[in-house]
Amino acid sequence: MELARLQVYHNGRYVRYEDAKVGLLTHGLNYGTGCFEGIRGYWNPDHGQLYLFRLREHYERLRKSAGLLLVTLEETAAQLSAHTVELIRRNDLRQDVYVRPLVFKSAEEIGVRLHGVGYTVCIVAVPHRPYIESERGLRACVSSWRRIDDNSAPARAKLTGIYVSSALAKTDAIKNGYDEAILLTADGHVAEGSAENIFIVRDGTVITPPVTDNILEGITRSTVMQLAATELGLPVVERSIDRSELYQADEVFFTGTAVGVSPVTEVDHRPVGGGTVGKVSKALGQLYADIVLGRLSQYADWTTPCFPQPVAAPGNEAKASAQ
Repeated sequence: MELARLQVYHNGRYVRYEDAKVGLLTHGLNYGTGCFEGIRGYWNPDHGQLYLFRLREHYERLRKSAGLLLVTLEETAAQLSAHTVELIRRNDLRQDVYVRPLVFKSAEEIGVRLHGVGYTVCIVAVPHRPYIESERGLRACVSSWRRIDDNSAPARAKLTGIYVSSALAKTDAIKNGYDEAILLTADGHVAEGSAENIFIVRDGTVITPPVTDNILEGITRSTVMQLAATELGLPVVERSIDRSELYQADEVFFTGTAVGVSPVTEVDHRPVGGGTVGKVSKALGQLYADIVLGRLSQYADWTTPCFPQPVAAPGNEAKASAQ
């Protein structure tokens, strides 16, 4: 579908993308005073259904991020979720999608502040293109750019202005021949990727940095922590990770809305484990894929179907039930 004619949600109305205008002096454009979410929708052709993953949780986090910008959203997480489903239906997106909700200070005026500036709420859903993808695993490097410190800007929220450091790190990594960057905190501990949370596996224990090490409080991160503990029976520990532990780890993998579970097989030219995708990250990746595609009924509350299920024709009830 042509982007310009795609319907989007914009301040309470459904309009064409080309009609949702942003002025040159928009506050959020000039000062980075906005927040956003990334939400994935997974098309399951066997079910004839598009599933949005942990939709309500993403909008609850968006509301918290907006609050840091002194914005109290009038619409609840449930209402924003309903708008998203309606948007998918209006555009008839029967394929993998990426949903970008965005809240930004929209007054067209000059002045660095948060108070007294109006805001806009919008939601855009587009066909998904892989963010990073590699069957062999990713090659990563430790970036010279540091993760933003929580005393500089709230690192735990998805604020538009703080992603400049991530963009710098990612571009350096790509231009140096890597797939992704790993950012450290100011005191040298592992924080996260340019746009992903990070895990390591050592001696059968799954380890990830704590939320106090300037990481985004990732929804996919919390999902994977639960799966590792309940489905794989592995101990999961939140603690600070030293840079050298990346080189000594049995496995390293990223998690995030855009990347799912993405194994890392090399860090700074050093192979991780045996230099191939590890069994823990492989198992978690398969579990995650089954859940987001609506294949595991015990996790059905994590997925939101977008399209009405077809009514079974007479005589086909058994077939419909089996599906």
